[in-house]
Amino acid sequence: MAETPRQKTVVVGAGPVGSLAALYAAQRGHAVEVYELRNDLRDPLTTPLNFTKSINLALSTRGITALENSGNDTLLDHVFDATIPMRGRMIHGIRPSGELYEAQQDYDAHGRTIFAIDRAGLNGRLLDILETLPNVTIFFNHKMTGADFRRRKAWFEVQDKPKSTSRSRERLPEIEIDFDFLIGADGAHSSVRHHLMKYVMMDYQQHYIDTLWCEFQIAAQKSRDIADDDNDAAFRAKFAISPNHLHIWPGKDFMFIAIPSDDGSFTCTLFMPATEFANLEATQDDGVTLPAFFDRHFPGVTQLIPPADLIASFQSNPHLPLISIKCNPHHFQASVVLVGDAAHAMVPFYGQGMNAGLEDVRVLFALLDKHARVESNSPDGDNDSTSAEANRALALAEYSALRVPDAHAINDLALHNYTEMRASVLSPVYRLRKFLEEQLSVYVPWLGWATKYSRVSFGNERYSEVVRKSEFQSRVLLGGLIGTVSVPVLTGLVFLLIHRRRVSNFMGSVARHAKYVAIWAANGFKR
Repeated sequence: MAETPRQKTVVVGAGPVGSLAALYAAQRGHAVEVYELRNDLRDPLTTPLNFTKSINLALSTRGITALENSGNDTLLDHVFDATIPMRGRMIHGIRPSGELYEAQQDYDAHGRTIFAIDRAGLNGRLLDILETLPNVTIFFNHKMTGADFRRRKAWFEVQDKPKSTSRSRERLPEIEIDFDFLIGADGAHSSVRHHLMKYVMMDYQQHYIDTLWCEFQIAAQKSRDIADDDNDAAFRAKFAISPNHLHIWPGKDFMFIAIPSDDGSFTCTLFMPATEFANLEATQDDGVTLPAFFDRHFPGVTQLIPPADLIASFQSNPHLPLISIKCNPHHFQASVVLVGDAAHAMVPFYGQGMNAGLEDVRVLFALLDKHARVESNSPDGDNDSTSAEANRALALAEYSALRVPDAHAINDLALHNYTEMRASVLSPVYRLRKFLEEQLSVYVPWLGWATKYSRVSFGNERYSEVVRKSEFQSRVLLGGLIGTVSVPVLTGLVFLLIHRRRVSNFMGSVARHAKYVAIWAANGFKR
């Protein structure tokens, strides 16, 4: 009997999500080809797509679960070696007296943490693993230029030399490839999604929020004299501020954050409306305005980043937009599917962009596995290519049905969390609700109560279910709060009404008796 040919799976995009998708496919015996627009992402000279370093990533339960299910025993251990646990937010501010303060807000009442991780380190480890697998081939500097998803063909421009700065350049060679299944993991400005729109009636929404971001750095501390056997103290001494928190300087309409890196530095990001950036850009000639702006809105930052470095970063690092993308569906028949930012680019304020993308891969392959386990009519027990294709089509249809509402839900949560991080963290109402939900989750666990953040970051519930349960909890809390306030008020009103009626009855009785006394007096007190 002839051996059944391997399924050829093509992955477009070699970032963390695309690399994990390639690893999942390879573990299932597919012949995998990965095509990446950029040069080898492990090369420090490779220019990122947004022409700057990425905002540091936060790895949470969804991403960890996806990595655990990759089939590679060493991947997760290697990843955790380069992570830093973050137990919560550290809110920075200044008191009316001029004293700087830090206020800790733990993410979870049960002590669970998320993990700061360097994107390049995670990506590099995944690519290293892929290169050791005999059924995986990686092609860098390949730009997707076309696709026919019915005939399952794709075309790539081979960019072996640096791009010319001139508008007129020689035509680069193009290759044609065939595939059985293509996974689009090529980011927010996805070529796969662009070509997919020609084959499906795709609902597509792209939204830029009125916020730009710019990157800064808090440098690692110089080495101190610490005992050789005190590894924990030596580690912490590298950091200018707590390494186990995401640091936030909330500014109501903007904010500054700092996320730790394992070398002792912090990658910092300023998020601010475009008009504020324009105002600061217009007044940078004197070299004074920016530090003064930070001292006014983000007290203490200029003690961590020298003013000269602050100005240099602001002037040299680009001021980049933040995009939110929704689309539906995420697939076409049995031939192509979108994962990660290609399907649902989101703003970074919930730390779920990468986690949602990695979860896409886990859910996708779980559904492919489920639909592949069907009874076969073949005497040899093998599925023919037609049934395999039909099963894959069913799996992709179910994938879109599941992931579209979840992708839309986390996109909306990420947008909402920007308001929470830059303003609500200072609100007594926000802190009260968080406290009540945490106390209920700790002391009455059988109620199944949890904060929205803990459901998103420390579990694998569907994002749409998280929203539904959070809205239910909000209604219950609001009803309870109204009841708590209104019951004493209503009780007081009832008491006053009863009291008023009693007083009224008493006064009426007094009036009647006074009337009788007056008549009696008029009769000379004669009976």
